[in-house]
Amino acid sequence: MKILQIAPLWETVPPPAYGGTEAVVSVLTEELVRRGHEVTLCASGDSRTRAELLSVYPHSLRTACDLQDPWPYAWLHSVLALREASEFDIIHNHAGELTMAMAHLVPDVPMLSTMHCLITPDTKFIWDRYPGYYNTISMSQRRNMPPLASGHFVGVVYNAIDVPSFPFDERKEDYLLFLSRISVDKMPHLAVEVARRTGRRLIIAGKVDRVDEGYFDSVLAPLIDGKQVQFMGEADAQLKRELYGKAYCLVLPVSWEEPFGLVMIEAMACGTPVVAFGRGSAPEVVLDGETGYIVRDADEMVDAVRRVDRISPHRCRQHVEDNFDAPLMAGRYLQAYQRIIVRERAYPELLPAVSDSAGVA
Repeated sequence: MKILQIAPLWETVPPPAYGGTEAVVSVLTEELVRRGHEVTLCASGDSRTRAELLSVYPHSLRTACDLQDPWPYAWLHSVLALREASEFDIIHNHAGELTMAMAHLVPDVPMLSTMHCLITPDTKFIWDRYPGYYNTISMSQRRNMPPLASGHFVGVVYNAIDVPSFPFDERKEDYLLFLSRISVDKMPHLAVEVARRTGRRLIIAGKVDRVDEGYFDSVLAPLIDGKQVQFMGEADAQLKRELYGKAYCLVLPVSWEEPFGLVMIEAMACGTPVVAFGRGSAPEVVLDGETGYIVRDADEMVDAVRRVDRISPHRCRQHVEDNFDAPLMAGRYLQAYQRIIVRERAYPELLPAVSDSAGVA
């Protein structure tokens, strides 16, 4: 099968540190190549892949600090990716609504768009006019979608990681870990409260975007004492694996309906339990009482942290191997590709949803 994968231009594929979407695109692309498919990856020029790499700019837009306006580069990124689309059996779009808006220019090649973010009132304008197919990355994300006037839903496909690349460690230290983007909707200040109430150290690792600098400076920074609460900055691939491996548990007091949350499966792959608020995909990803705990508030999180020693690190690892390993995700996407192609070629006038079940497209 000839497959065009379109990644966002904002981060390198795979990302050196933060970048959940780009990490998923990378493991999917490499697994498809390993299975013998002809894959072209449209991504930044500093990306690394065994697929054919198509790029319009040598660096990710996030690292290109000299650009006054990055959007023209993103526009050209989508345009050039679709220019040769007729050579492919299917287009898999991970770059969001910008590429979806251009799907009308390639009506003869089916496009599958994976929803890595939530629909906003303004982006819904594009979704309501999108002629292609789409999938969500959790059932929660599907439930939180507004009614759409167009598009063809092909099911839920959970994100995945390259599990063998995450070292398992059952010997834990005493610190709690918060590893995520530093923002008010991730609520790391509540992780600090939990650490203090349980008498444990807390390590915070994550990037601080420009829009979140005010929250970091006024709310979080005053809580960081360098002793009980440490801030490590943005963790690269090696550092985050080290932090996951030794952490007593990962704490995620998120306040929004996060579509997936790759850090949960990364932590569990290292044998580290997850204690998370029951928002977004967390109740789907974490087995409550088996690989961590799903809680409602800070009080319940404190209580759950005190019971984390009841969770088996081996059960955490097994859960990720059984449900969130890269070959599983690739197989589910291949099912979606094949069914879409068959429907387009055999019954172009019939475009119903392929499936509505979680984990299998």
